[in-house]
Amino acid sequence: MFNIPSNNLTLLIMAGNSFGTLFKLSTFGESHGIAIGGVIDGCPAGLKLNLDQVQQELNRRKPGQSHITTQRKEDDTVEFLSGIFEGITTGTPIGFVIKNEDQKSKDYSHLKDNYRPSHADFTYEEKFGHRDYKGGGRSSARETACRIVAGAIAKQILNKQHISINAFVKQVGEIKLDKTFDQLDLSKTEESIVRCPDTATSEKMIAYIEEIKKQGDTIGGVIECVIQNTPIGLGEPVFDKLHAVLGHAMLSINAVKGFEIGSGFDSIHFKGSELNDIFVASENKNEKPKTKTNNSGGIQGGISNGMPIYFNVAFKPVATLMQKQNSVNKLGEEIILEGKGRHDPCVLPRAVPIVESMTALVLVDFLLLARCNRL
Repeated sequence: MFNIPSNNLTLLIMAGNSFGTLFKLSTFGESHGIAIGGVIDGCPAGLKLNLDQVQQELNRRKPGQSHITTQRKEDDTVEFLSGIFEGITTGTPIGFVIKNEDQKSKDYSHLKDNYRPSHADFTYEEKFGHRDYKGGGRSSARETACRIVAGAIAKQILNKQHISINAFVKQVGEIKLDKTFDQLDLSKTEESIVRCPDTATSEKMIAYIEEIKKQGDTIGGVIECVIQNTPIGLGEPVFDKLHAVLGHAMLSINAVKGFEIGSGFDSIHFKGSELNDIFVASENKNEKPKTKTNNSGGIQGGISNGMPIYFNVAFKPVATLMQKQNSVNKLGEEIILEGKGRHDPCVLPRAVPIVESMTALVLVDFLLLARCNRL
């Protein structure tokens, strides 16, 4: 039973459902509820939207798109409720919903009093005293569909500024794409069901995920994201450094355990004289200087320098296994759990558009903030 403490100082509420400053997304809904949805506040008026493109982005994330993803069947059709008139944004909050259609809540009845290893079951129950155990409720990655909608709109704003965002699967387990992004044709990413733009590596990744799936196990990996044509000057130099907010955005995605930008953790293996990005003058006096190398990942002092921005996002293996695992229940008794339902053996293919969407939200927010930096 919910009790408000007599001192009124501790209220059991869930904060942190919004992301962004000027271009802000707030999401709502649970995995097995009637619907999920969101409100986008701060979208500029007068933007002619391609709503088909928004749906196409959702299709990239939706379940059941290949044999190496979960077989839950959701059309993920978005319905806009406000903020758009005759296909053009009005400047008012954009409200939207996505109906849940293929819930199989009975698959989760055994979890009512039990805690799944590496899930949010225990922490949610301890924090709030009550939880929606069907599909993880609010902690489910199904919430990320709302981020796709907002990210798809943000992408259309960025496209008008000729800013492109391309993410792809770089590593699955120990199978790693040993090429830099500028050695790849990123337009081929969508040709692969694992979303790796290199055919040979993609085939190895798919075969490995198939093997893992047969074992009832899961596997993680790395997604790389590349931002090109970013204007100079995005980001704030103290707490809101561009890469700090990108890190926040990425680490808010389910199953993300690591973020590194530019040379990242490999930086420790070099001396400053080896790693520094040397500026070179442009032959065209009207162009800004560039750097000979790009170990900084396109961001220096927390501010974009005009070079391509690239970063890696590490995803852990999906926590739900089709294997027996030891755990405990609410009473602290030891139990044995076995996963049921429909789950991804590897989350990476469906996470690619999520990484792109969160990146787009960050960039649009900073673009709008940049207009406030100068009179």
